Amino acid sequence: MITRLLVANRGEIARRVFRTCRSLGIETVAVFSDADAGSPHVAEADYAVRLPGAKPTETYLDIERIVAACQAAGADAVHPGYGFLSENADFAQAVLDAGLVWVGPSPESIAAMGSKIEAKRLMGEAGVPVLPSLTAAVTEFPVTAFPVTAFPVTGFPVTGFPVLVKASAGGGGRGMRVVRDPAELEREIASARRESESAFGDGTVFVEPLLEGARHVEVQILADRHGTVWALGERECSIQRRHQKVVEECPSPGITQRVRDELCEAAVRAAGAIGYVGAGTVEFLVKGDQVAFLEMNTRLQVEHPVTELVYGVDLVRLQIEVAEGLALPGSPPPPDGHAVEVRLYAEDGDYLPQTGVLRRFEVPGDVRVDSGVEAGSVVSAHYDAMLAKVIAHGSSRDEAVRKLTTALRRARIHGLTTNRDLLLSVLTNPDFRAGDTHTGFLDGHQHGLRRLDELAVLAAALAQAAANRAAAPVLRSLPSGWRNVRSQPSRAVFDEAEVVYEPLPDGIELVHADPSRIVLESGGVRHTFDIAHYDGKVCVGSPSGSVELTLVPRLPEPVEQVAPGSLLAPMPGSVLRVEVEPGDRVTKGQAVLVLEAMKMEHQIAAPAEGVVSGVHVEKGQQVEAGAVLAIIREGDS
Repeated sequence: MITRLLVANRGEIARRVFRTCRSLGIETVAVFSDADAGSPHVAEADYAVRLPGAKPTETYLDIERIVAACQAAGADAVHPGYGFLSENADFAQAVLDAGLVWVGPSPESIAAMGSKIEAKRLMGEAGVPVLPSLTAAVTEFPVTAFPVTAFPVTGFPVTGFPVLVKASAGGGGRGMRVVRDPAELEREIASARRESESAFGDGTVFVEPLLEGARHVEVQILADRHGTVWALGERECSIQRRHQKVVEECPSPGITQRVRDELCEAAVRAAGAIGYVGAGTVEFLVKGDQVAFLEMNTRLQVEHPVTELVYGVDLVRLQIEVAEGLALPGSPPPPDGHAVEVRLYAEDGDYLPQTGVLRRFEVPGDVRVDSGVEAGSVVSAHYDAMLAKVIAHGSSRDEAVRKLTTALRRARIHGLTTNRDLLLSVLTNPDFRAGDTHTGFLDGHQHGLRRLDELAVLAAALAQAAANRAAAPVLRSLPSGWRNVRSQPSRAVFDEAEVVYEPLPDGIELVHADPSRIVLESGGVRHTFDIAHYDGKVCVGSPSGSVELTLVPRLPEPVEQVAPGSLLAPMPGSVLRVEVEPGDRVTKGQAVLVLEAMKMEHQIAAPAEGVVSGVHVEKGQQVEAGAVLAIIREGDS
């Protein structure tokens, strides 16, 4: 029986496992890097062991250190979470060799199915349709050897490019590249290998055809040591950005019962073929009634909560009980209703991760929130930018989507730019509401920022004026900006908008004003806004959504001038590679250098044709957001 369990992970998944452990009376052990010393998962654990350093390779990917942490803390079991070492057979074996309980499948199963290359071979031998792979010479890939004629795939008439380069280990979109031009294949393979090595400790990659317009559907399986294998239905995971899922739901709204049965039978067959034990996910591409196996994840998935809510189970508890040798009932519980999950990321509209302090984090409503952060948490450049998963369950898909939409609109998330507007635009999109989704959904729909709510901007201006009066050392009773002889209206200027707040616009009545709350009446309807102020930012929240505005100072501080043509770092990170030298001629879109941040590579490209007049960084250098990386002088000279 497990008495003290170490989670070899961080953030949201560590907290998720701890929650189940507390309900079972199991003591918990956290591991943490220096960058995570103040993280919530460390505070919530009964015991915590430091892993010196910040880089994943020297902390959460270091097998010897994690096993040593188990021994130091007296843990008798390890849960790997997802990502990092969760699909590393050597890590599983090291845990077992140390005499500890491994909460996961056997090292042999991880080696067989955790490797996407080996999994596809096994599935092909079992008669499951698979996409072809080119895996030869993955370290020195000969581009000319790639066959660009027809791929003989059952049910999928795929020819030539585009193709997808994929990491054989791990997931989450890391080590994955779409290649449409054969000339780019070699470079993208090298990039995918580096990213995979950094994220998972394994740089093996393979290439397969890219099926555009297909659905990404996966089946949750759970198997015990006594021969019982459950298929807990399917999850739709088609809405993705950078090959990372952002919206998931259970069940899929767009497959037939025949396809559903085929997927579940194939998943159970896959698990039975290798004597699989534990939780896992078998992933497929689906187009119409055609199915092709993608991969198997030998771990718990990020999106597991939608399955838990629909089937009324605790998958982490079942994982622990299976690891303790308990038997599953003969069949899984029946599904009930529908669940939808969104992943809330700290990122901008270009999907670039953001760093900084999360000032406020509140998500109200009838939803489940699995988060790795809380108000005051620092989001660093070292790890994934996901803040939380927000999940809603309802008796129908429409009910679940409505609950989730309302919760996101009412959420108070201050201090960091997030993808909340993107998520809301998806949830309210007519095609999504109709269940018409596929892996290219975000590319085929416009998902920009919401139009600024004029009343919200006015509320921000009024709240800021109230805050100014409250902070005034004298004459606080006078209105902000008061003059004996008024010649100009009172105006607030933000980076995002400008508004006159005195006199009020026609038809608007101010009911209440203080620095944290504004009530306006328009057309006979009262609108209440909650206001927060942080270092020149004004955050406005209301039932219709939230807006964050940046005040333009009346007397701005002098700032350092940036030379024309400067390429600035979009985020803190490490310079992975410099592709040019001073004097080189570059074309628009050509790679100048590559940054690594949050376990992902980010290419910095030339904005226009020109000549490199200066390179201000070198390989391995750490840079802050806004740092000048290089300068491109446009033109011929």
